[in-house]
Amino acid sequence: MAGAAVAARRTLLEFDAVAEAGQLGRSAPAPGSGTALTPKLRRTVFDAQQRQGLPGVPVRAEGAPPTSDPAADEAYDGLGATYALFSDVYGRSSLDGAGQPLQATVHYGIDYDNAFWNGAQIVLGDGDGEVFERFSKSLTVIGHELAHGIIQYTAKLIYQGQAGALNESVSDVFGALTEQYFLRQTASGASWIIGEGLFTPEVNGRGLRSMSEPGSAYDDDVLGKDPQPADMTGYVETTSDNGGVHLNSGIPNRAFYLTAAGLGGYAWERAGQIWYDTITEPNFPADCTFSLFAAATITAAEKRYGAGTEESSAVQAAWREVNVMV
Repeated sequence: MAGAAVAARRTLLEFDAVAEAGQLGRSAPAPGSGTALTPKLRRTVFDAQQRQGLPGVPVRAEGAPPTSDPAADEAYDGLGATYALFSDVYGRSSLDGAGQPLQATVHYGIDYDNAFWNGAQIVLGDGDGEVFERFSKSLTVIGHELAHGIIQYTAKLIYQGQAGALNESVSDVFGALTEQYFLRQTASGASWIIGEGLFTPEVNGRGLRSMSEPGSAYDDDVLGKDPQPADMTGYVETTSDNGGVHLNSGIPNRAFYLTAAGLGGYAWERAGQIWYDTITEPNFPADCTFSLFAAATITAAEKRYGAGTEESSAVQAAWREVNVMV
């Protein structure tokens, strides 16, 4: 397991880091286009056949029956589940707000321990079978990768430092909400684990990250312990991982969880709406810091629900709890 573990440790710290390329050179749709729901869901799943050329061979198109390949069908269903969250709840037509077709490639590379958004589609590896199962098994992972596409067309958060950590965190938020909406789970009934079920039985861990308890997702003799901080007292200053984007994302992740838990009910409703309103605000700063993002979520809560409301108070309390605001 040693060779696989080395690659797996890198995956845990740099999960979907290829997404950085997808943030460059892309333009957002015109303001307000996120409410144009005339375009319908259009999905295509491709098979890379263990190669790394994209997109690969098409194996399932929109409306086609299930295949004999679990990975292809999981990807197809995951694309649909993510589309449903943004369409049904937030009135957004696909990633670009204008009905962009959704594409996924499965069976990418040989024993590929990762998944990523490349600026146009999501790509899912099969895992090595020792540390990771196939990445298509996780609806939170599929939702996370597609959420990078949402960010590409909205907030355009750069993939570096605190802005990069927010890019990762917002993707985790909507990855978690995709699964919760699909399963109709309340905030108290959800696991808040990103990538739950991806580890093989050989690994002592629940998933890639915990949004409710950052730093607790895994504790394994070979992989080590989950290094994510839960608040600013543990903030990691580093030049690796694009300035710690996959580490420090635990801080805003927990702020969202605390907001959702404080409000109760379905997290995609009020908490999710506030976060969605925040990233779709025109002229959002691409180099946003944690403190600026916290202030923006409070503004979004007050704009939609009013100052001094339960929603505004929950957001403020959450950011205070993680020591971003005093």
